[in-house]
Amino acid sequence: MSEGAGPPVVLIHAAIADHRAWDAMAPGLVAAGLRVVRYDYRGFGESTTEDVDFSNRADLIAVLDALDVTRAALVGNSRGGLIAFDTAIEFPERVVAAVGVGASVGGFDGQPTAAEMDLFEEASRIMAAPKPDLDAIADLAVRLWVDGPGQSPDRVDPVVREFVRMMCRPLGEPGRVQGRPIRLDPPANDRLGDLRCPVLAVAGGLDVSDIVQTARRLEFAAPNACAVIWPDVAHMIGLEEPDRLNALIVEFLAPLRPWE
Repeated sequence: MSEGAGPPVVLIHAAIADHRAWDAMAPGLVAAGLRVVRYDYRGFGESTTEDVDFSNRADLIAVLDALDVTRAALVGNSRGGLIAFDTAIEFPERVVAAVGVGASVGGFDGQPTAAEMDLFEEASRIMAAPKPDLDAIADLAVRLWVDGPGQSPDRVDPVVREFVRMMCRPLGEPGRVQGRPIRLDPPANDRLGDLRCPVLAVAGGLDVSDIVQTARRLEFAAPNACAVIWPDVAHMIGLEEPDRLNALIVEFLAPLRPWE
């Protein structure tokens, strides 16, 4: 999906969502004079795959090629941020900047709290059941990634909570194939010196601990990176605060324009 005209920005969703997770942000970025590209990465949303090995980085480059985009800014949420950083390392000539939103970095393991470990173990137990409870999986994903660990379910707009739940639940349906992503080798955490494009790492203070740690790691180790920590949001920042995040991204990218 491509909207608007101007320098291209690719929005890469989290692993509990699909391209619709950017619905609240896309119009504002288009209004700011950017060409907004969204897609479902392999096995998510409307994208299907065989049970094969594949590279999310190569898939992203294929999306750019199909849209005649030579260079783009990448904005990725959670696993989408990991894909953005990996792609910027493997294909630096195609990436003008990378923005991680509650993002992971391949090979970096933060230090979760005891309460967060309990939630992760609960998720593992549910997933390991002979017949996983899809409702329980989706409910836990909302508690962990939308509300934030230990936060009240009243903290976030119930429309946002249900929207994420609606995107998340089908991902665990029997017969759904997501393939086998090929990891960047060596991982990004060992190659952050090669992540030379401008990098913005946005993290929420209500997110799991290792996300803030990841943002700080990027700021420390990547040559041209900065971290922004907002204390009042969790993981799905683009749904919690779309206008505030848009303003930050537009300001960050402004000195780089035009890039295509």
